[in-house]
Amino acid sequence: MSPKELSYIEDALSHEKFMMTQCQQAAQNLQDGELKNCVEQLAQKHQQTFTNLYNLV
Repeated sequence: MSPKELSYIEDALSHEKFMMTQCQQAAQNLQDGELKNCVEQLAQKHQQTFTNLYNLV
């Protein structure tokens, strides 16, 4: 893997981690159960994407 490709993956990891954290924090503050569940699912998808990208390195 080239240094430039590694840099792209590192950026993507950073973005996925940020989005996962934001979703988790938002879910904690939501009162509506359906909306909270939706945001928690988004957090899980970002976690999965993060894991998949991490495994590329």
